[in-house]
Amino acid sequence: MSSALPEPLRLLADETRWRLVALLRQGDYQVGELVSQLGLSQNLVSYHLGVLRQGGLVLTHRSDADGRATYYGLDLEALKTIYAQIGTLLYLPHPEAVAKLPPATVFFFCTANSARSQMAEAWMRHLSHGRITVRSAGTQPTRLHPLTVEVMHEVGLDIGYQTAKHLDSLADLQPDLIVTVCDIAREHCVRWGEAVRQIHWSVADPVLVTGPPDEQRRAFRTVRDELRSRVEALLHLLPGA
Repeated sequence: MSSALPEPLRLLADETRWRLVALLRQGDYQVGELVSQLGLSQNLVSYHLGVLRQGGLVLTHRSDADGRATYYGLDLEALKTIYAQIGTLLYLPHPEAVAKLPPATVFFFCTANSARSQMAEAWMRHLSHGRITVRSAGTQPTRLHPLTVEVMHEVGLDIGYQTAKHLDSLADLQPDLIVTVCDIAREHCVRWGEAVRQIHWSVADPVLVTGPPDEQRRAFRTVRDELRSRVEALLHLLPGA
């Protein structure tokens, strides 16, 4: 996948142009009205209107009441096309797409295998409807943290049966993808070499949060919800997806 900024995003990736599009989304305006609404100089507004016109997103229309005045408006069909292009580029799978996932094996690694990697494992198993073989492990495993079980139970996932384990326990499995969810573990996951795709998520460790119980629970819930979003997005990037 190319890392270059796609042209539709390049066209909109400017604050002034974004504000112009948002305003023109409501209706057609003359330059003076846009200047007044946005509080910007006429030269600046005119320049960015020109960029948007060249990009095919803004149309002009001479006033039927006063032929000297020009109205600027959005080409809504062009906007729909850009919307669709961006949606394709940043596609997140719907449930029906997940049902078509090919078999794959994914490992989630952290240090203690007590919270983050365990949550990620549970989310992947749940969100893939069991189509993905998923395991988690740690470079220095301890035990499954009670708050990990508690906050996952809050969203209907029972992971009390999961246990903390070392990377060595997975030596007989061949993953298609390895995801490290802590920065420390990232430096220790070289066992499978470059033949296996590896990605990294820098997720804060909720176990390190100290303070009242409610504060600790909030930290675990924040990580739980972040990992759900990350796993949902990952489903589309799995080999063969």
